[in-house]
Amino acid sequence: MMNRRNVLAGAAGLTALSLTGRLVPSASAAQIDAIGLQLYTVRDIFEKDPAGTLEKVARIGYREVEFGGGGYDRMDPAMLRQTMDRHGLRSPSIHVGYDQLLGQMDQSIAMARTLGADTIILPYMTEEHRTDRGWEAALPNIARFGTTLKKAGLGFAYHNHDFEFTGRSGGVSLFDRLLRETDPETVKIELDLYWAVFAGADAGSLIDRLSSRLYSFHVKDMRADRNMTAVGQGQMDFAALFKRPGAAGVRHFFVENDRAPAPYLPDITTSFNTLRSLRF
Repeated sequence: MMNRRNVLAGAAGLTALSLTGRLVPSASAAQIDAIGLQLYTVRDIFEKDPAGTLEKVARIGYREVEFGGGGYDRMDPAMLRQTMDRHGLRSPSIHVGYDQLLGQMDQSIAMARTLGADTIILPYMTEEHRTDRGWEAALPNIARFGTTLKKAGLGFAYHNHDFEFTGRSGGVSLFDRLLRETDPETVKIELDLYWAVFAGADAGSLIDRLSSRLYSFHVKDMRADRNMTAVGQGQMDFAALFKRPGAAGVRHFFVENDRAPAPYLPDITTSFNTLRSLRF
C-alpha cells in the first residue's frame, strides 16, 4: 500500500551531497500512499453519527479506517460498508475484543467480511490476563484465534500497549512470551509505536526484530512530558522508524490518539497532514 524503497540503483538513485557533505533527501524517497485512521480516536463523534463521521474522515484525505470502539460492533455493518464505499474508504482490519473472539468468532468473521476487512486485530487484554497465570491461560486462545482465522481466509494480529513490555511471565516479558509461544505465520503484530516507546522499548530495534511479523503501525506522537499528541506535535522521528529495514513490508499506517481533544477533527487533520508530507 505504499511506495517502498523505490530508490533507483546506481548513481541515479543516490542522493546528492551538499557542500557540507550532508545528504540531501532524494526526491524518490518512500511515502505513505493510503493513510489510515483508527476510529477509536474519534469514538465519541462516531458513536453519535457514524455515517457523518466517516464522510468527514474521508474529506480530510484518509483512505483507510480501522474500526475499534465507538460501538461500531453494535451497528449495521452493511450500512458502514456502504458509507465507506460511497466516500472512497476501505477497512483492511477491525478490532475485536478477546471475549468476543472466544464466544462469537463466527459473528466476528461475518462482520469482518461485510466491512471488507481481511484481518482481525486483538486490541487489548484486561487486568486479569496480565499476570503470569492469566497470560499463560490466554496464550493458547490467542494462538487458536490465529489458526481459526487463517482457516477462514482472514489474517490475525495482536495490538500492544505498554504492559506487554513491562509485565513478566515465565521469566520473560509478556510480549516476548507472546512471540515465543504463537506462530509468526498466524499471529502478526500491530505495533503501537507510542506504547512501545512509553514502556521503554527501542522502537527501531523492535521493528527490525519483528520484521515480517509486522502487520501495521499505530502512529501517535509523544510530547516531552510523555503524553500523547497528534503526529507532528511531539518528539518521535517517524521517518527514521519507517525507513528501518524491518518496516519494509508494513502495508498499513493508522493514525491513533487515544486522548485526542474534542472536537477531534483538527487533531486527526494535523496527523494526516504530517504523514502526507512525510518522506523516508
